[in-house]
Parts: sequence; structure tokens; C-alpha cells
Amino acid sequence: MTGPDCRDAAFLSQPLVHEVLSLLSREGEEARVIGGAVRNTLMGLPVADVDVATTALPETVIGRAEAAGLKVAPTGIEHGTVTVIGHRHVVEVTTLREDIETDGRRAVVRFGRDWQADAERRDFTINALSVDLDGHLHDPVGGLADIAERRVRFIGSAERRIAEDRLRALRFFRFHAAYGAGAPDPEGLSATIRARHDLAELSAERVGQEMRRLMTAEGAVPTVAVMQESGILPLIAAGVGDLAAFERLPDFERGEPASAPLRLVVLFGRVQEDVDRIAQRFRLSNAERSRMRAALAAGTEAAATPAVADHAALYRIGTSAFLDGLALAGAKGMLAAGDVAARTAAAMDWAIPTFPLSGRDVVELGVDRGPLVGLLLKHMERGWIAEDFRANAEELRERLRAFLASYQPQS
Repeated sequence: MTGPDCRDAAFLSQPLVHEVLSLLSREGEEARVIGGAVRNTLMGLPVADVDVATTALPETVIGRAEAAGLKVAPTGIEHGTVTVIGHRHVVEVTTLREDIETDGRRAVVRFGRDWQADAERRDFTINALSVDLDGHLHDPVGGLADIAERRVRFIGSAERRIAEDRLRALRFFRFHAAYGAGAPDPEGLSATIRARHDLAELSAERVGQEMRRLMTAEGAVPTVAVMQESGILPLIAAGVGDLAAFERLPDFERGEPASAPLRLVVLFGRVQEDVDRIAQRFRLSNAERSRMRAALAAGTEAAATPAVADHAALYRIGTSAFLDGLALAGAKGMLAAGDVAARTAAAMDWAIPTFPLSGRDVVELGVDRGPLVGLLLKHMERGWIAEDFRANAEELRERLRAFLASYQPQS
């Protein structure tokens, strides 16, 4: 089915996209922009990457692109995908395919020329829309109606689509969180629940990739609630999520882009061992694990100490970790919302100072270079922090001079 005219779609005016479509839409071949770029354009959302599907075989794509002076990288040529580079952009081009065999994790495919068959092997109807060089929208499986309804629906049999790739059970929730509205599609939800025990066979890396993206999606809160109620979340996380805290967290996120590590620690983190479990099960990076651990520690400390101690905490752990801790403490009910707001505003208004003394100051007062220099600096820094950072460099040097003099032998 051909849908509305999309000649004004921004991606068609991109020089590289237009050139690739032109090169691959002649001499009996056809190419179309497909998937996320089309979906997001129709939904009024930003477009990050542009993917092209074509009837042309990979060697034809490479030959025509290189003849036009474009660079080509065979990034997934065994599956028919090459990356075309030019005009300071990249476009992934994939030959139409049909699945021959699949074990739920990887598929054996053959190249084809049937746009309908290629569409029917994809996951969701909203991902099968395509636009040709002339701006005609092609909707082979009813994705346009589902976009209008904000509905994420599997193409054909949901159970069969999941059997072809078990990760689609998680992608269903991630896409619903990002593009859906209301309750998830009943058939899709039922199929994912029936397939939930198969998720154990997926790699932690693939599960983690989906969970990161789900955590930061606009509809993450209600979607995560459905995942917990359906038994899927406890299976993949080996623990029950704190839904109440997760629901409150957006009120404390300061209007910044959502952070997957912060959301994960609020959802699952009660003690530091929870952080380590989630980091392992989702194969989080060391930086992500560190942010989660810092947020949990900072939140616990902020809830146990008065606001007058905030400057010391900010100096020690930095603004980002401190604000993460306040958000966590507010979401988990460890601090009242008003306290979080006041302490957040104060923290953002305070410029973290730099300790005014250095090793050179100590040496110039007659102390030999060595471990004693560092010990003296630490001693002076502790006093400076205790007095809320008020002393300047000259005052601290005088104090250090007096401290050293008190230990000099009397003549």
C-alpha cells in the first residue's frame, strides 16, 4: 500500500541520502529509506540515522557507490549491509532479505527482491514503512495506522516474530516505552509473557543494550510497571524493582536528559550489592557502575546529614554525583521533596572551590620534599573544609607557618 506523499521529509534532502537513492533506483533496481527515519519523521521526532533498503546486491551497491566517488565499508556484508560514506555523513544500505532459518538468536538469510517479503520479516509494523526517491510512502503491513494510534504491534504472528529473535520480547517493551501510548498491544504482551523464560538464553550485552534505551524512554515508568507485573523484569534483573521510587524519580531529574544508570539504581538499588548485580546482569560499563554506586552512597549520606554538610560532600564527590544522590533520596522517600529542591538549588548555585595551597607552599616554609608534605596538606585541607572553605591562600599559609613553628624546638 502506498501512503501519503513524503516529498518534504527532511531526510530526502540530505545530499548523501539523495545520492544513494538515485544511484540505486535505476537500471532495474530500487532503493528506499526504511525504518526509524521514516517512523520518527511521521511521529515528529528527531531522526538520528538513515537506513536504506534496496533490491541491489551488495556488490552492486559497492560498485555504484565507488564509481560515484563515495567510500564504502563492508560493515555487515554477510547480511547484505554496507555503509556508504560521503558528504560528511554515513548511510547504511541493506539488500532485501528473506529468513531461511533461525534459532531465536541469529538467522540465516538469503537476498531477495520482494519488498513485501522483506517487510514481513521485520519486527514491528511501525518499523516497516519506507519512502522512495520520489517521496512516496510505502506501508506494506499497516504501520501508518499504528503510528496514528501510538501502538507497537508485531508484524503477523507475535509469537512467531519472537521465536525468530528472542530479543524482540524486550524490544517490544522498549519500543512501547518510546513510541507507544496506553496499554501495550494485547497480543504482543501475551506473546512476550509466554516467551519470558527464553530470555535467559540471550547474552547479557544484548539485554543490557535494550534496558539502557528503555530506561530513558518517555514512557519508561508505565512500561516498567507492566514488565514487573508480567514477571519479565524480575527474571532479567534477578530482583524486584522499586516501582514507587521509579515513578517518583522524574520529579527530581532537574529537566536534564534521563540517565540510564541513575534510573537503574533508583529502580533496583537498595544496597551496593544490588548495584553490582545489575551491572553484571546488564553488562554495564565501569563508568555506569561507578555512577550508580556514587548515587546510592550520596543519597544515603544526604538523607543522614543536614544541609550544612552539603558543601563538604560537593567538594568531595562533585556536583553530578551529589545531585544524583539527592534525586535518589527524593525518589526513595528518604528526603522530602521540598528539602531536595532547596538543596539541589543551593548545590547548583555553589561553585566548588580549589584548595588554595600546594606542595610548593609547604616546601617554601622549610619542609623537605617527601611524604610529610602531603600529610601537612591533608591536615590543612581538613581544617579548611571544616570551616566551610572560608580561608584564603594567605590565611592558610599563615596557619601552616604557625603550625610548623609550634613544632620547632625552642632555643
